[in-house]
Amino acid sequence: MPLFGSLYNGTLHPSIFLLVGIPGLEAAHFWLGIPLCFIYMVTILGNCTILFVVWVEESLHEPMYLFLCMLAVVDLAGSTSVVPKMLCLFWFGSREIHFEACLTQMFSIHALSIIESAILLAMAFDRYVAICKPLRYAAILTNPAIVKIGSLAVARGAILTAPFPILASRLPYCRTNVVPHTYCEHMGIVRLACAGSGVSNMYGLTVALLVVGVDLGLIFASYARIILTVLRLPSREAQAKVFSTCGSHLCVIVLAYTPALFSFLTHRFGHHVAPCIHILIGNFYILVPPFCNPIVYGVKTRMIRDKVANLLLRRKDIPKSGAK
Repeated sequence: MPLFGSLYNGTLHPSIFLLVGIPGLEAAHFWLGIPLCFIYMVTILGNCTILFVVWVEESLHEPMYLFLCMLAVVDLAGSTSVVPKMLCLFWFGSREIHFEACLTQMFSIHALSIIESAILLAMAFDRYVAICKPLRYAAILTNPAIVKIGSLAVARGAILTAPFPILASRLPYCRTNVVPHTYCEHMGIVRLACAGSGVSNMYGLTVALLVVGVDLGLIFASYARIILTVLRLPSREAQAKVFSTCGSHLCVIVLAYTPALFSFLTHRFGHHVAPCIHILIGNFYILVPPFCNPIVYGVKTRMIRDKVANLLLRRKDIPKSGAK
């Protein structure tokens, strides 16, 4: 297969890209694959457990847990779009990724990140309605309303991300096809172009600022109203209970946005940061939230913790009851 052999929309692009992995740590790739595989396995197990528990327990068919299921699906899709190829790179030296597959991975990563941000906003809205407008909770967050929120989250992610691969595919890549990263990330790809990528860079910056700015602003506004409402409660025990119900969601927000903001800032402004730090932060942003989210909700949400324990105890009792 020729390296530079196909035309796409009148521009020259490589048939394949070559992923480097983590620059400077190539010798440690095999060993880095071990914790990566563990993280991926726990991510699949934890998120599938959340989905299964909510599915089988009718008492959990409530907006809060339905949004949590959406988050679990997005986390599974996001990890699966990246980790298998990374493991092939780390363990088997499989560096090649076809141009079209690279663009597809780019679209998946950024679209799922935007969808996850929208779901976190929806979860904050859920807590706001539950605490600040409890009498209208059932009327506002109906099943059709939840379906519409989920559909809008997916549509927003797809629409805002679609220009990324389109703009990237129109750039000529005549200098190199070597990607100094573990996956196809928008900024990492367009920097390889041998023509001006200002439009693509500006669009990526605008989308990032718009999504993070709007979603985080609305999340902060929701929790500001929640805090004011909780502080008016006469009982400290009631205040502690309400804050406890919001604790898991706040932990997930910190896990999702902190590495994402670090990755964004180091890409745009961290020109003196070592390349391996860029890549490690980018991997942290992709891998850690899906790994930690089910653990956080499993530990801090009593209903999920109790349902998982009940299911495990029920399975242990089945052989005993059958023996009788």
